[in-house]
Amino acid sequence: MVQAVPADPRGPLDGDLRGAGDRRGLSPGARRVPAAGAWPYGAGGPGPAERTRVKTRKGFEVADHEGLPPVFTTVPTGDKVVFLTIDDGAEKDPAFLRMTSELKIPYTAFLSDYLVKEDYGYFRRMQATGVVLNNHTLHHRYLPGLSYAGQKREICGMQDVIAKRYGKRPVLFRPPFGNYNEDTLRAAKSCGIEAVPLWNEEVFADRWEYREWDRDLHPGDIVLSHFRGREDGKGTMPDMVRRFLELVTEKGYAVARLEDYL
Repeated sequence: MVQAVPADPRGPLDGDLRGAGDRRGLSPGARRVPAAGAWPYGAGGPGPAERTRVKTRKGFEVADHEGLPPVFTTVPTGDKVVFLTIDDGAEKDPAFLRMTSELKIPYTAFLSDYLVKEDYGYFRRMQATGVVLNNHTLHHRYLPGLSYAGQKREICGMQDVIAKRYGKRPVLFRPPFGNYNEDTLRAAKSCGIEAVPLWNEEVFADRWEYREWDRDLHPGDIVLSHFRGREDGKGTMPDMVRRFLELVTEKGYAVARLEDYL
């Protein structure tokens, strides 16, 4: 767990990021976001002393959910932490890797092979910084529209890819678009999946979106983002990280690694 507290903005990382911003055409205002400075992140321990067993969120159950992986948007915890998770693998920005590595920002990746196969090495470098690579299917299909066998191919196939390329089969799975049915969870379980984390908020380079009516962060919330660049949105991956850290800091939260709480 790391605490989001801004440090001296004149540090070497800040200069490096400002330079990257200049090269990418970011506005001066975007470059001055406090979260772009050198943050004094430090290891805060492996997670909570006691982990609560995660259960499926009410309203997210399937007809016969007993024995199937839990589906949840928040991890029960008394710690004032949130979890950053990033999906798909389309954008492969070296500045993002450098920024998250140097600032020691914990996050979890959910990958789809049709996108990551363009550069498996990028995500190998990501994994080397301590990021856990998880399953987001082979082709990012709408899973409830597939048969059980089709869903199993999508999920187990991605398990095989991650095991072959990165040496370990994931235990976390996120269905594309957050859509699933009973067959999805049955297939996921058969492929070795233990849990299905969805999300409570989504952060973009230019805004936040919320699932809850109060439009606020809560302890243990899972935050979604995507590997997207300027071509697909209104900013870069580093811009997204800055916006994420800015609100997390403002609300007095820390950023923790999802796997450490499960």
